[in-house]
Amino acid sequence: MKKIIIFTALALMLIPSLMHADLISFRVGYFIPAAASDLWDTEFENMSFLKTDFQGANFIFSYEYFMTNELSFMLSVDGYSRQKRGFYNDFVGEVVDLDYYAFDYGEGFSIEHVFSVSITPILASIKLTPMGRKGKIIPYIGGGGGVYLWTVRLYGEMIDFSFPEVFYDPNIDEFVLGYPVFDVDARDEGKIAFGFHGFGGFMVPIANRITVDVEFKYSIVKGNLTEGFEGFEPFDLSGYQITLGINYWF
Repeated sequence: MKKIIIFTALALMLIPSLMHADLISFRVGYFIPAAASDLWDTEFENMSFLKTDFQGANFIFSYEYFMTNELSFMLSVDGYSRQKRGFYNDFVGEVVDLDYYAFDYGEGFSIEHVFSVSITPILASIKLTPMGRKGKIIPYIGGGGGVYLWTVRLYGEMIDFSFPEVFYDPNIDEFVLGYPVFDVDARDEGKIAFGFHGFGGFMVPIANRITVDVEFKYSIVKGNLTEGFEGFEPFDLSGYQITLGINYWF
């Protein structure tokens, strides 16, 4: 709900500008995170999460001001949010002396937590239509920069691999390592990062002043982690996006 409120508020902030715009667009996209930093890696290596679990649909609103027949300025607001509950792949939980520990064998309980990521980019772009804006197919390319509002959160159960303890298991007559399991609610909320993006696509006229739009975009951005994620490198917010939209020309 908070994500929807933020997205709606940002879109409403752009409405006064529409009287000066030459084109407005509404798009549905599919976002594929690059997920190329150590917090992502840690989650994918230890947990049941897959990269595809964090791909998902999003919505984009934009307006475009025509500066020349081939060149325009575009401002857009985007939104992405995904959260998944997963379990540790190779460990199970056991209660030992009223405390919880993880072991790499046995039939104990599943150790689980939720990993949540949300990103709201506010992007400014320069768009080039090299063949002009008339024709059955109107190709374009562009790029620019933007402000990214983002949040990452992890809550549930976590294994502390830093302080293993040695236990004797009479069932197998061996000493084994157990790792403490603790409750966690780590979050970085309301963060701001700056990044860049490039895109390309084409528009197809379907009616007077209306075109459909297919676009591919790639964003490059990382945000510094603090609070509950100290020690991790900057969090990768980059990703690929494929969108399908409809445009109205003024």
